[in-house]
Amino acid sequence: GRSTVVGHAGKLVYGELAGRKVLALQGRFHFYEGNPLEVVTFPVRVMKVLGCEGVIVTNAAGGIGFGPGTLMAISDHINMTGQNPLMGENLDEFGPRFPDMSKAYTPEYRATAHEVAKKLGIKLDEGVYIGVTGPTYETPAEIRAYKTLGADAVGMSTVPEVIVAAHSGLKVLGISCITNHAAGFQEELNHEEVVEVTERVKGDFKGLLKAILAEL
Repeated sequence: GRSTVVGHAGKLVYGELAGRKVLALQGRFHFYEGNPLEVVTFPVRVMKVLGCEGVIVTNAAGGIGFGPGTLMAISDHINMTGQNPLMGENLDEFGPRFPDMSKAYTPEYRATAHEVAKKLGIKLDEGVYIGVTGPTYETPAEIRAYKTLGADAVGMSTVPEVIVAAHSGLKVLGISCITNHAAGFQEELNHEEVVEVTERVKGDFKGLLKAILAEL
C-alpha cells in the first residue's frame, strides 16, 4: 500500500545519519485513509524485527496550548480514536498481552531532546498529544473538551504507532510540529496551511532531529 496524503511519499529508506544507522519512513499510513490498524502500525514492527532500538515519531498537529510553528516534545498521549492496534490475538513474540504505557514516551530520550534543543538555541516545548481518527478537523466543542482533558496538541496519527512501539519494547521520542491553531482558535482550518507552516519550520526541525540522533 501507499500513503495517499499530500506530503507523505510512502517510502522506507535505510542509511546513515549523524553516525547512526537509521530506517526512515517518508510518510505514514493513516487510519482515516481506510487502512486497518495492523497496516498503520506494520512499519513499527518491521523496525523492531530489523533491530531498531528506538523510534523518533514526528507529526503535524493542531495547537491547543501552543501556536503554529511550535515544536513540542510529546510527554504523553490520550487515545481518543476508540481503537487499539493490540486488540485481537496478542503477538507474544513482540510483547505482553497487557503492556505498560506509563512511560511510552521514553523520559531519557525526551531529556536528550531538550538538552540538544537548548544547545542549538531552538525552542522545544513539551505537552500532551491527543490522537483522533480524522479526516475531519475537530469541532470547537471537541477542542474545548480536549483542553479540559489536558491535551496541548491534537492530531490524526502517532498514537497507534506508539502503542505498538511500547508493546514491542522500543524506546520512543515523539515531536509534534504545531502547524495550525485547533478549531475555535481561528476562523477555519485547511491542509494547505499545515503544509506551509511545516515548510517554514522544516530547517529547525531537521537540524534538531539530526543533532538528537547523534546523542541517542
